[in-house]
Amino acid sequence: MATATRLGEAKNLKTAVEPNTVISKHDMGWRRVVRNFTPSWFSVNMGTGIASILLNTLPYNGQWLYYISIILFVLNLSLFFLFCTLTIARYVLYPRIFVAMIRHPVQSMFIGTFPMGFATIINMFVFICVPLWGEWTKNFAWAMWIFDAVVSVFTAFTLPALLMMHMKEMDLSSMTAVWLLPIVSPIVAAASGAVVADILPDPRHAFWTVIASYVLWGVGLPMALMVTTIYLQRLTLHKLPPKALIVSVFLPLGPLGQGGYAIQKLGLLAQSLFPKTQSSHALPSAAGDIFCALGFITALILWGFGLIWLFFALTSIAYTRKFPFNIGWWGFTFPLGVFATSTCQIGRELESSFFLVLGTILSVVVTMLWVIVTARTILGAVEGKVFHAPCLGDMQPIIRAETKGV
Repeated sequence: MATATRLGEAKNLKTAVEPNTVISKHDMGWRRVVRNFTPSWFSVNMGTGIASILLNTLPYNGQWLYYISIILFVLNLSLFFLFCTLTIARYVLYPRIFVAMIRHPVQSMFIGTFPMGFATIINMFVFICVPLWGEWTKNFAWAMWIFDAVVSVFTAFTLPALLMMHMKEMDLSSMTAVWLLPIVSPIVAAASGAVVADILPDPRHAFWTVIASYVLWGVGLPMALMVTTIYLQRLTLHKLPPKALIVSVFLPLGPLGQGGYAIQKLGLLAQSLFPKTQSSHALPSAAGDIFCALGFITALILWGFGLIWLFFALTSIAYTRKFPFNIGWWGFTFPLGVFATSTCQIGRELESSFFLVLGTILSVVVTMLWVIVTARTILGAVEGKVFHAPCLGDMQPIIRAETKGV
C-alpha cells in the first residue's frame, strides 16, 4: 500500500519536476511540500484577510456577517502562522533555495505578499480584538503595524533594486504585473496605519503614525503608477500574458483601490488630529481640512483609473476563457477587494447610495470568488498540484547534493 502511494505521488510530479530528473524522497510527502512552499502562498492571507475585512465593514451589514468575519479572521491567523512555519522550515532545511528564490524575477516579487497579508490581520485585530480586550491591545496593534511598515519599506526598496542589478536580463515581453507586489506593500501599510492611528490613545502617537503613513503612501503609489505604465506598454506591444499568468491583469487594481482607501482615511484623521496636536507652522490645524479634501479628490481620481483597469482585466479574462488553476488565482480576491473598500469609503464620504450599493455588490463578488478559489486551492493541495516552485528548475543538481541526509 505504501509503495502504491509513493508511485502515485511520483506520477503527480510530472508537471512539477524537470524531465530526466531522478525522483528522490525530497520530491514526495512533507519534504516536497516544504521544498515547493513559495512566498506566493501568503497571497492566501491577503485574499482571506480582505474577505474578512469586507464582511466586517459592509455598509449594509448584519450580526451574522460579523461572526463570519471573525471565523475568517481566526482562519487567516492560523494560516499565517502555518505559512510562516513552513517558510522557516524551507530555508532552514534547504538554505540554497533562498538564493534561487531571491534571484527569480517572479518568485522573489511575491515576498511582498507577506507584509500585505500581515496587514489584513492587523486591521481585523483592530476591528475585533481592540473593542473586546481593552486598552493594551491598542499599543500591541501599533507595535505590529510598525513591524509591518518596516518590512514593507524593506521589500519595496530592495526587491526592485535586485531586479535591476542582480537578476538576468529580460525582455519587455517577460514582464508581469507581479512586479507591483513589493511596491504595493507600503500602500497597504499606509492604509493599515490609518486604521491603527484611529484607535491610539495618545494623539501624538496617532499624529506621527499618520505622517509615517503618508510617507509610506508616497513610497508606494508613484512607483506603482510607473510600473503600471510599463505593464500597459507590455500588454499593448506583446498582447496578453500566458494563460497561467492571466489572472495577474487584476493586480493593477491593488494600488489604485488601496491607495484611494488609504488617502481618504488619512485625510479624515488629519482633519481631526492636527487641531488636537497643535501642529507645527508647516502643518497648522487648518491644514487638516485641506488634507481631507485633497485625499477625497485623489481617491476619486484613483477610483476612476481603477475602472479602466477593471474593464481591461474583465475583458482579458473573457477573451482567454479557459486557463489553468494555480496559486495565482488568489490575484482575483485582494485587488478587487481593496477596490471594493475604496468604493465603500467614497460612498460613506459622499453619503451616496450608488457607491454604497456598488461597494456591497463588489464585496459579495469578492466573497464568492474567495469561496471558489479556496475550494480549488484545497483540492489542488490534496492532489499536490499547487506545490510547485519554478525557481528550483535551474538548480536541481545543487539541491540534490545539498539535501542528502536531510
